[in-house]
Amino acid sequence: MTLYKAIDNYLKYMEIIKSSSPLTIKAYLKDLEQALGPCKNDTITATGYQSLLLGLTRKAQMRWAPLSPASRNRKAATLKSFFAYLYAEKITPKNLGLLVQAPQVPKRIPHFISVDEVMAVLGTFEDSANEAQEAREKTLFLLLYGGGLRISEACSLKWSEYSPDSRSLRIKGKGAKERVVILPAGINQRLKALIKTSGKSEFIWGQEQLNTRTAYEMIRTRGAKAGLLKPLHPHALRHSFATHLLSSGANLRTLQELLGHESLRATEKYTHLGVDQLARTMEKHHPFGNQKRTRSKP
Repeated sequence: MTLYKAIDNYLKYMEIIKSSSPLTIKAYLKDLEQALGPCKNDTITATGYQSLLLGLTRKAQMRWAPLSPASRNRKAATLKSFFAYLYAEKITPKNLGLLVQAPQVPKRIPHFISVDEVMAVLGTFEDSANEAQEAREKTLFLLLYGGGLRISEACSLKWSEYSPDSRSLRIKGKGAKERVVILPAGINQRLKALIKTSGKSEFIWGQEQLNTRTAYEMIRTRGAKAGLLKPLHPHALRHSFATHLLSSGANLRTLQELLGHESLRATEKYTHLGVDQLARTMEKHHPFGNQKRTRSKP
């Protein structure tokens, strides 16, 4: 089997069996072509496969050296996944993915905004002369912050996925994984009012889904109008949704379900609030926490 055919079969496997999104498949193809493309017409043989594939991998990782650790890690993950597939399909007698080195990615605290900053952004929706555009942008903001949706999920949202009575959205997220999002009452009322004026449109934005670039610009502009110190992007609102829920007492498992994370590890990055929250709890409830508390007399 040629390397090209093996890559083609792998991508079909990821799309059909693993339900990877078109964007994920596109990224996999780009990574594999960058690494293995020069020899894609070569035949993978039982004797020469290891030196061929690992040689190409080493050269590719040298070319990727200027990239950020996160980008290099993602590309290494693609190679590891592809090599694991070759081994599982008995195309190679050894899993070369175990020999691929992935760089250590430093943990970063997700960028989020405070509740006061959320209110400041909401305040900017009162100064527009274009009511239709105002309603459109405010709905997008509320779905991202109030529902924790990814920008792609919000932009492709259909009325058929919305249930006014149960205040819920049925979201198809990464890997075609479905989850149910329960909306705060205020956002539900807004969508109920919007559906009355939507006519027979398929998407909540009209006959077509909202362009993600347009949505990014809407959020960025609103952040600038509110005078936020850092540029505001849609994923920061999803981070803020998670951060504010966690700081208010939501547990990680609940948060995992609301965000649609496949593993709890992806949700654990929001525990950056935990130290402050624990400190306040300790100060409030532990006998030694509040130094001003007076001892009871014997």
